Amino acid sequence: MSSTKFGLMIVLSSPSGAGKTTLVKLLSKRNNFSVSISHTTRKPRQQEKNGKDYFFVEKNDFEKSIKNNEFLEYAKVFNNYYGSPKLAVIEKLKVGINVIFDIDWQGTQQIKKSKMDFELLTIFVLPPSKKELLDRLSNRDMKDKLIVSQRMKEFEKDLIHWSEYDFVVINDNLNNCFNEIFEIIQTKINGKPIDYQKNKIEKHIKKLLN
Repeated sequence: MSSTKFGLMIVLSSPSGAGKTTLVKLLSKRNNFSVSISHTTRKPRQQEKNGKDYFFVEKNDFEKSIKNNEFLEYAKVFNNYYGSPKLAVIEKLKVGINVIFDIDWQGTQQIKKSKMDFELLTIFVLPPSKKELLDRLSNRDMKDKLIVSQRMKEFEKDLIHWSEYDFVVINDNLNNCFNEIFEIIQTKINGKPIDYQKNKIEKHIKKLLN
């Protein structure tokens, strides 16, 4: 399908705490961009609103939706389900709206395997350092040190999937990172080649794994 007529599917993934959710919210403020609001069985964080940040549902209801094939992708992360509703996404894409997904590598793999009749762009977001990631997680989940510990343990497991994505960006400055992502998206929509410094990313990955 032509990207000039139909919307582009844009996936942003990252290790927890790398800033992808903030980047997704910034993208959603641009014209013709909309976030796919996921269903989840986890409890809302402070200031999160049902229907805006997520659709917060019970485990039984989520599992019924799985059986009814209502999700484009779904995954279980830290004992909670997350899933992207298929029908809502397709309706937006068909009228030319670009749909952004704030999902992990498991969900990205499922979307790729679904072979949707829409163009797909996948972007992986990296933190500038392990220390910065730990600081961000500690500030966000300061009341639960166990959650922070769990997310840091999952960090390397998430990181190994970076090469499965079309592009990888480093979120060392929020504005710069956002501008880089937006430029990648616009270049993709316009059908032009995208300059990508893969060697720089490979060096950064090695640093994060040390």
